[in-house]
Amino acid sequence: MTPRTPATTPVTGTPDVAPAGVAFAADQARLAPRRRRVRLTVVAAATLSMTLASCSSSDDGKPVSSSGSSASSKASGSAGASAPADGNRTQADTGLPTQAELDAATDDVSKLTTKQLAGQVIVGYYQGTSPQAAADAVRRNGLGGVIIMGDNVPSNPTDESAGLPAVTKAVQGAVKESGRSWPAVIGIDQEGGPVTRITSGVTPLPGAMAYGAADDAALATQLAKDEGQELRSLGVTMNFAPDADVTVGPSDPTIGVRSPSSDPRRVARAVNAQVAGYQQSGIVPVIKHFPGHGSVTTDTHVDYAVQAQSVEQLMKRDWVPFASAIKAGVPAIMTAHIVVKDVDPNVPSTLSPKVLTGQLRDKLGFKGLIVTDGMNMGAIVKKFDRGGAAAVSALEAGADVVLMPADASASVSAIEKAVASGELTRQRLIESAARIVATTRHQHVSAPDASVRGSHDDDARRLAKASITQLGGRCGRDLVGSRVRVEGGTAEHRATLTKELKARGVDVGLRGTRVNLLEGGVYNAGESSAGGGAEATSPGTSGAIKAGNSGVQIALDTPYPLALLGSDTVGLAAYGSTQPTFAALADVLTGKAKAGGTLPVAVGKDGVGSSACR
Repeated sequence: MTPRTPATTPVTGTPDVAPAGVAFAADQARLAPRRRRVRLTVVAAATLSMTLASCSSSDDGKPVSSSGSSASSKASGSAGASAPADGNRTQADTGLPTQAELDAATDDVSKLTTKQLAGQVIVGYYQGTSPQAAADAVRRNGLGGVIIMGDNVPSNPTDESAGLPAVTKAVQGAVKESGRSWPAVIGIDQEGGPVTRITSGVTPLPGAMAYGAADDAALATQLAKDEGQELRSLGVTMNFAPDADVTVGPSDPTIGVRSPSSDPRRVARAVNAQVAGYQQSGIVPVIKHFPGHGSVTTDTHVDYAVQAQSVEQLMKRDWVPFASAIKAGVPAIMTAHIVVKDVDPNVPSTLSPKVLTGQLRDKLGFKGLIVTDGMNMGAIVKKFDRGGAAAVSALEAGADVVLMPADASASVSAIEKAVASGELTRQRLIESAARIVATTRHQHVSAPDASVRGSHDDDARRLAKASITQLGGRCGRDLVGSRVRVEGGTAEHRATLTKELKARGVDVGLRGTRVNLLEGGVYNAGESSAGGGAEATSPGTSGAIKAGNSGVQIALDTPYPLALLGSDTVGLAAYGSTQPTFAALADVLTGKAKAGGTLPVAVGKDGVGSSACR
């Protein structure tokens, strides 16, 4: 979730007000004596010494009017204009919702019962691929929307009657039936590369590291706009992308090629450019994973991770892309289940007021929507989620969207009980619900027709050519002869490259220049979680893969295996294995195009920015 040129494509319309969450922070200070409740579901509490802070209130649960004081004020310029009432815009406003939009949303959600508010702040998972299953999940608990995981995508995702258009229409209908007059949140992790939920019928895109290698902001914006239009045509309203993590390199087991770069500035350029493109298409982009997942070595799908760096160190590296995006007006940020030792050593960030309110809201000044990472992940469910308690803790911490709880019904019930007991204020729910409604309304545009789906291969090939990075050899020359033997990789990938080379007049068989495909480093995070939903969509392998000593070595994922290149070997880093990527690789191999990218990460002796073509 990233192109890189020194010039950044700005996202306009950032409100200029006091940091969001001020009112909530005041509540926390006032109610600090009540912060005693601990939610640990295992005896590990003794060894982990974890105490969950919570905020309480004597609110009686009656509707409370609000001016949305902790959200944004009126934005300036065209990006701050209120959305037309008819909702028929073809291009969305960028930046954050205006104060007028927040006020209107606050008035609307204040009319909801506490149970309805509890459902509105949850975006849940559903089983299966049918429209009915998705709609029933919304009806059952009054959810604000759903997340589409890989196992929710029908075999023919673009089919109007049984594919995703039918699913998203059913979800919108379920929200409307409940009397809510705003769009549902229909989210998806369509990052590109290994985290791609919709794998057919749409334009395939590589991992985020390709954007870091290309370092072309205009191109990144165009690709995000392309992808956003295709998602909107299917009825999706929110994409949990781009990835704003700064990878530390081969020791980063979870993010890998999902990160644009190990250079915070490259990451920031890529993220801001993509955010602009998504917003232009009418998709709400959600950058992730604050406080940064690229420099921790534990997979939070399995357990919570600990970030040992100080806040000062984080501000210089991991938080650079987030701070830049906040300044540019990013509408939403996803949390990570990472303990920031220097801020709150007892609780993962998703559940920590000190991190979400104290750092993200108050220190970095974020006024938009805070979305949790999946609450069904091991980092949460193993220790913090007895009876839906983690949903309450996330809201207390300052989150607005509780994403994919392991048990949505239990979470709704826990939130209701927390308001009734005074542990959580009704005003806190109204604040989050209003942010959700205002953000979705602000971005919502009329969806383009089906013709946009899968129609952007030319742009995808432009990205591939701009990102493929050559190490060794002579730039712009034929890297292979008239005969080639393709080895390594999967059968599918060998067949795709073979087809592209043959189309360029190359004889592919058992003789000729050796071209070896390296499949190492593919994203291999936890494949499923307690509440369902497959996480990884590609198999992948772990550990280093040795490159050969001759011919051309092509790294289809992270470029780290190319550190083992021999002196007479050419290396190509592709950052993806899509059809447009293989087409661009064939052009580079046959000298029809130069490899346009530079290394976004260090690979052996070659540092960031290295390339045989620069």
